[in-house]
Amino acid sequence: MSEPKTLTVIKQDHTGTEVWRYQGSIIAHTDEHMIVEAFFDRDDMLFHGMWLRRGDRFVETYYFTRSYNIFEVHACEDDHIRGWYCNIATPAEFDGKRVIYCDLALDLLVFPDGRQLVLDEEEFSNLPLLPEQRQKARMALVELQSIFNQNKKE
Repeated sequence: MSEPKTLTVIKQDHTGTEVWRYQGSIIAHTDEHMIVEAFFDRDDMLFHGMWLRRGDRFVETYYFTRSYNIFEVHACEDDHIRGWYCNIATPAEFDGKRVIYCDLALDLLVFPDGRQLVLDEEEFSNLPLLPEQRQKARMALVELQSIFNQNKKE
C-alpha cells in the first residue's frame, strides 16, 4: 500500500503540546527526510523584514535524525524565494498520516542575499531543557548557519 499524498503537519512546543496544525502534500520521502509542500494560511504579516502572505508556498524539509527543519518560502505572486525559515526542533516523526515535531523556540531566518537572523534566543534560554538537549539544539543552529554560509559562497 502506498503512503498518502497528503498529510497533516503538527508542530508541538517543547512539552509536546500541539500549537499548530495544517495540511500539506508529500513531495518526497526517504529514510532520512521528508519534503512537504504547504501553503501559508494566516493573514499577511511582516516577519523580521520578510513578508509572509496568505497563499505563500512553503517547501518544508523535515529530517528524521537532525534537530531542525527547513522551510523554503516562495512568494504567492510569482514563486520567487522570499527566504528560509529554520526551526531548531526535535527530529521529525512520521506515522503514515502525520509529520510531528517539537519546536525548541530557537530559529534561523535566512534572506535571499545570505543575511541570517537568529530568533527567539531568550525564549530558548528560558526553556527547561536538559543540558544535552540544549547543546544539541545549539549544535543544530551552528550546522544550519554553516549550510547557508556555504550556499552563499557557491
